[in-house]
Amino acid sequence: MSWGRATGFAVAALGAMCLVLPLCRAQLAPGSTETRGSAAGNGAAPVLASDYVIGPDDVLAVNVWKENEISQEVPVRPDGKVSLPLIGDVQASGLTPLALQQSIRAKLASYLVNPTVAVMVREARSHRFNVVGEVQHPGSYVLGQPLTVLDALATAGGFRDFAKTGSIYVLRLHGDGTHERLAFNYKQVILGRNLGQNIPLRPGDTVVVP
Repeated sequence: MSWGRATGFAVAALGAMCLVLPLCRAQLAPGSTETRGSAAGNGAAPVLASDYVIGPDDVLAVNVWKENEISQEVPVRPDGKVSLPLIGDVQASGLTPLALQQSIRAKLASYLVNPTVAVMVREARSHRFNVVGEVQHPGSYVLGQPLTVLDALATAGGFRDFAKTGSIYVLRLHGDGTHERLAFNYKQVILGRNLGQNIPLRPGDTVVVP
């Protein structure tokens, strides 16, 4: 075997190991906290898609350049609003961070000259997913960054002894009230087959492990 082909084979094997290692490690050490907790992790701002939609319970960092009294971290209240000095209540839920910063800038323009505003989601608490059934740590988890079904299973600590890993499914609720059942065969995915089953999760999804 040539050096180039051997190197390519090693890289491919390493990629496959990286895919399944978190879940395998969770199964080997069910009590480990390494794979538990929210996607927001250690309190740092999560990496979010630019189209992330703010919701109640999210924590936002609002920074107004050279205006320390206005710049602060604020929670999104259950009514979907945040409260800031000078401008009072501002609707945040349902907006992206960029749209909210434009809204805040427009309101501040009545008090400040050309205000520079930045909005960042410090804690993405409103978007959640559930993992139920034969996993080590069933429950509700924060969807603070893009996650797949495989990521969700690792987050929940891996499988219990009698989990039917070939019959997992995602229960997804649509806006019109209908449910969709999306099959996920763990055995196929870790072998590199039918990888389209490893779909990105959406807020409100429930991963069911029979």
